[in-house]
Amino acid sequence: MLLKLERVTDKIIDFFGLITAILLLLMILNVAYDVFARYVLHNSSIGMQEFEWHLFAVIMLYGTGYALKHNAHVRVDFIYDRLNPKKQALINIIGSILFILPLALLIIYGSYDFVMDSYTTNEISEDPGGLPYRWIIKAQIPFAFIFLLFCTLNFVIKNINILRGKEAPLKEEGAEV
Repeated sequence: MLLKLERVTDKIIDFFGLITAILLLLMILNVAYDVFARYVLHNSSIGMQEFEWHLFAVIMLYGTGYALKHNAHVRVDFIYDRLNPKKQALINIIGSILFILPLALLIIYGSYDFVMDSYTTNEISEDPGGLPYRWIIKAQIPFAFIFLLFCTLNFVIKNINILRGKEAPLKEEGAEV
């Protein structure tokens, strides 16, 4: 049952990873266009610059959960690497419950009023030519942390499966084991 749940959540997270990769490509194209317009055409758009920031924010917010799935997150490895896979899995489970879960819940709860204030006031950019509907980008904060909770569930299930001996140990993407 847990293996099946892990596979389903893996596919959903990978879909968000694909969307994030597409957004990264769009951001690169946007930056290239902005640089070309600024230095070749001597024309710059505040809206395009803000769009770069918005894309970057979304990529970072959703990329965090994707990195967790692929065990590519930041961690202090000088002790962790010396432990056997079952102890690593136990540390991953405890760390996820003690650190990621409370932080994500706090940010989801704390960002609600922030987003709602932006939505109810129909907040727009303060810069002339900036983007309207600022609440859309602000709404990505709680949504991304809900996604992080989902990724944390996947990560915990994966580590439970390692503890049970049902799955190969995690390794960092690109790392040699």
